Parts: sequence; structure tokens; C-alpha cells
Amino acid sequence: MTSATEYLRVSDLHAFYGESHVLHGMDFTVNRGECISLLGRNGAGRTTTLRAILGLTGRRTGSIMLNGREVINMASHRIAQLGVGYCPEERGIYSSLSCEENLLLPPQVASGGLSLDEIYAMFPNLWERRNSQGTRLSGGEQQMLAMARILRTGARLLLLDEISEGLAPVIVQKLGEVIRKLKERDYTIVLVEQNFRFAAPLADRMYIVEHGQIAAEVAQGELATKQHLLQEYLGV
Repeated sequence: MTSATEYLRVSDLHAFYGESHVLHGMDFTVNRGECISLLGRNGAGRTTTLRAILGLTGRRTGSIMLNGREVINMASHRIAQLGVGYCPEERGIYSSLSCEENLLLPPQVASGGLSLDEIYAMFPNLWERRNSQGTRLSGGEQQMLAMARILRTGARLLLLDEISEGLAPVIVQKLGEVIRKLKERDYTIVLVEQNFRFAAPLADRMYIVEHGQIAAEVAQGELATKQHLLQEYLGV
């Protein structure tokens, strides 16, 4: 952990999709330069937590403090402009645009975004495929592009949803290397993952989500002693 400065604090967060009450009082913090992972079974509320932080759910109540500012009543585009990048599970690649056009599309929200040269150095595959249409990219290349796209914007808080899902082990390993590099650059990362073996070495702390609440917290150094919790909630 590079800093003990609190960057994100989620307190008593409730979120709704229409009449469906999905989050039931989420409470967690993320420090600057830290990677935390939200672990849990499908339907536990992990993706909804990311969407609620950005204001992409329906009604939400509680508190979301982002770098000292309350954003619970702020519009999604305003929250993004505070330096939040969201990489959704469906990736959102524009199929009619080339790889490089996809990269250049999002607006910059803050200074300090990575240049194209820096992105291509981090993701050599994208350099090789820069003129290929979005539909021609493999699943792994699309995932790299979805991640790379938000790094150009200047976002410092990255919300990454199931980035390892369905990808070949060599691509998953590459994404892990990228996350380590981003931590070295003091990015703050919230990782929603089903793949415990991918998330565990990367995360400073893991929060287990059950029924829209935090059921347990496991720090990196507690993996051995809290194995029973991981087994109970995740079956790992």
C-alpha cells in the first residue's frame, strides 16, 4: 500500500433497480494507491456496487465520499469527471471503429492520462491491432482495449468488473501484470472478480459481498488464517 490516505468511502449504501432492493447497506473504504477486490457469488451485489458508485443504478441512498467529496446525489458524468474510470463486464467496444479510434474516443476527464505511446508500451497487442476493427479483436484484446481506454482519460480510480472472465490464462496473467504496474503508479483500483486466484495476489484487501452487504474483510496477510471464511462464502 503506497498511502494511507482514504480515496473512496462507501457508507450505508443502498441501491435499487426499480422496486428491487439490491444493496443493503454496503460499507467499505479504499485508500489511495490500493487495490481492493469485491468477491462473492453471482447476484451478491458486486457489479451493482460499482454501478452505484458511478450513479448508474436507479435510486440510491447512503454516502459515497470520493477524495473527500460527497457524490451520492451527483450525475454520472460529473462523477466520471472527478477521475473515475469504469470498465464494465460487457466491455462496450465500438465494433465499427478501429482499435485506435476506440482508444481516442473517450474525453479526458483529468490531466495525467496515459499517452498512446505509454498505452501501447503497456499493451503491445493493441499496437499490433491498432488498425483492426473492434469486431476483429479477440476477447482478450477487447478486454485490454476496454482497460486501456479508461487509462487515457486521466481517471485515477478504476472500477474493473470481471476483467478476467472467460479469457485464456496467458491474457489473465498479462492483465495481472498491468494491474501491478498501475498500483506502482498510484492508481486506486476496485476489482470485482469471480476468479479468486486472479484477485488474491493483486488485492491489498478483499471484501466478501453477500446479499448486498459486506460479510467479511480479508487482508492480503490474512489469507491463510481466514481460509475458512473464503471456503464458507466462496467455496475456495
